[in-house]
Amino acid sequence: MDPDEYILPMHRNLGVFTVRNIPLHRLFSQFQGKPGGFTNCRDRSFHFGTQEFKIVGMISHLGPQLGVADGIALANKLKVNNKATAVFSGDGGASEGDFHESVNVAAVWDLPVIFIIENNGYGLSTPSNEQFRCKQFIDKAIGYGIEGVQVDGNNILEVYHAIKNITGKIRTNPKPILLECLTFRMRGHEEASGTKYVPQELFEEWGKKDPIKNFEEYLLNADILHESLIKEIKDGIRHDIEKGLEIAFAEQEAAPDTAKELAALFAPAPASVKSLTSSKTEKRFLDAITDAMRESMHKFPNLVIMGQDVAEYGGVFKATAGFVEEFSKNRVRNTPLCESAIVGAGLGLSINGYKSIVEMQFADFVTCGFNQIVNNLAKTHYRWGQHADVVVRMPTGAGVGAGPFHSQSNEAWFFHVPGLKIVYPAFPEDAKGLLNAAIADPNPVMYFEHKALYRSVSGMVSDDYFTTEIGKAAMVRKGSDLTIVTYGLGVHWAMEILDKNPTISADLIDLRTLLPWDQETVINSVKHTGKVIVLHEDTLTGGIGAEIAAVIAENCFRNLDAPVVRSGSLDTPVPMSSQLEWNFLPKDRFEVQLKQLANY
Repeated sequence: MDPDEYILPMHRNLGVFTVRNIPLHRLFSQFQGKPGGFTNCRDRSFHFGTQEFKIVGMISHLGPQLGVADGIALANKLKVNNKATAVFSGDGGASEGDFHESVNVAAVWDLPVIFIIENNGYGLSTPSNEQFRCKQFIDKAIGYGIEGVQVDGNNILEVYHAIKNITGKIRTNPKPILLECLTFRMRGHEEASGTKYVPQELFEEWGKKDPIKNFEEYLLNADILHESLIKEIKDGIRHDIEKGLEIAFAEQEAAPDTAKELAALFAPAPASVKSLTSSKTEKRFLDAITDAMRESMHKFPNLVIMGQDVAEYGGVFKATAGFVEEFSKNRVRNTPLCESAIVGAGLGLSINGYKSIVEMQFADFVTCGFNQIVNNLAKTHYRWGQHADVVVRMPTGAGVGAGPFHSQSNEAWFFHVPGLKIVYPAFPEDAKGLLNAAIADPNPVMYFEHKALYRSVSGMVSDDYFTTEIGKAAMVRKGSDLTIVTYGLGVHWAMEILDKNPTISADLIDLRTLLPWDQETVINSVKHTGKVIVLHEDTLTGGIGAEIAAVIAENCFRNLDAPVVRSGSLDTPVPMSSQLEWNFLPKDRFEVQLKQLANY
């Protein structure tokens, strides 16, 4: 492969790193957790990436790297740069759903990816006949409508020529190819596991297929190598290893620096952009979201929108209606039903110079892409400094009679994950400004948009491009009796109930951003009013309100004139019946709690 073509290896593909001429001392430092590695001592072995050498390492969860390879290859295809991408998986890892999703996406989108399957017959100790029923992996290629190639993975020349031929084809005629390499592990999955589960005769059979030994004999017989040259090569390798180890061993251990660790979570975000004119138009909440995406698509030619039915259909809520005609199907892409692979593709696009918006058809469906978000997107910048420029749009919330699987408020699932940003607007102006800011931000942003607000709430929205700063709350109303802290639909409930109870004078804080949340605004308000109630639509136990209440208790204890109150939904799934759903939601209970707090 060319030096500027990305390779996504697995744990043990040391040859990938060495043939890319990565200095050995940097690999040794990486293994030892020393500063000279690639992750600032934050990750292990091959769990790293490097733009310098165009290598993207894996995470421990097998399979997600395949979706990332799709994104890298998609970026290459959009650039029309005639580049291939190679990604590795073991035979065991190919049982993961990510394998199916990623190969299927690559097939549907004709992506120039080589899926290299190292088939060594065992996933740790589980033999192939307990992993899959097909005779060989190339049979799986048939089901995806792609080409499958099988090679003797221990024959260096056969592998070399297979890769050379495949890359030659897919650079000019983009399409994925599954390459099955038949091979074997002469050692355990790792040292602790041993090899007792493998029949001894297999070691004898495969021992005769040692790729280094056989290639050496081939070169000797061809009079290309001779014994003195072999000694010279091996002596040189030993020298390089010892020199690299000497450098790595001499490095100091990591020096803990809390500020540095926290700063590594995110790439620097751009400053907020103010509206250039004072011109405003009344828009619905949904229209403001559409506006933001349209303006950002014009502002960032490298922005791609991906999701189920987002192209000609315009998405189930019509947020992207007309976008295909305006921006083409290259940039507005219908996806198969495969949330994990598409979120992974978003990360791959970011690695290869693109931005992406990934729409979850409903926020509930994010569970199918959870691993990619919390373990790949969230941790990538902290681990090796690579930004993950992905916005995940999350149509969320109840109140529309949609039942347990289309109504959940699941922002708290991500609130606990360092490396993510979470925004949750309540008004059209904020919906536009925060979405523009999320798209401009090079970090992963979960953008929650309440379905019940789409067409029920309107407001004056700036006509031109602008951004609203992520991490800043808004004071919707000022008062003196107590503080209400909320977000999303809760803001509108609070305004309605305050209007019904004009004797209650309250600071009403719309958080707008949940991670990071604006602690300063909340603490200052509570110190002023002495009473606080935290309202959210999410279920009460383990909700974001618990963290806010804890911070208030720690910082405002001496200022409090009443216990901190939380108001949230019942600790049950969201029921479908309207009567049951409104009993589930906290709106009525909040009004009772608010009055009790005011009278405390």
